[in-house]
This record gives sequence, structure tokens and C-alpha cells, in this order.
Amino acid sequence: MPDHHVIADLDEVDQHIADGERRISDIAARIEQGRAVGRDTSLAEELLRLMHETVEQWRIQRQLIVEALDREQRER
Repeated sequence: MPDHHVIADLDEVDQHIADGERRISDIAARIEQGRAVGRDTSLAEELLRLMHETVEQWRIQRQLIVEALDREQRER
């Protein structure tokens, strides 16, 4: 049986990823709206880049948790 803390960690990372993807979508839409009216979107684009990097790190963390669960299952 997997450690409940590890499962909770996985659930938390999944929630972070989902929230991050929603934020990315919102930021991208706002960038497009800003561009459409001629606004400088450079700071928003930098934020979008950083959000993509953050979500990617969460995906890596998720994969590490899944691998730990797999190892634990094989060792039993």
C-alpha cells in the first residue's frame, strides 16, 4: 500500500499543475487582448514564460513521485 503522504503529495502536485495551466491560459488570453489594442505585453510575456517553467518543474516533481511509488510497489 503506498504511503498516504506520497499520495497526498501527488494530489497536491496535480492540483498545482492544473491551476498553473489555467493561469497560463488566462495570461495568454490577456496577452492577446493587450496586443490587439497595441499594449506593451513584454512583462506579461515574461510572466507567461516563467509560468511555463514553473509548471514544467511541477511535472518533473510529479514524475519523481510516480517513480517513487513504482519503486515502492516493486519492493513489496
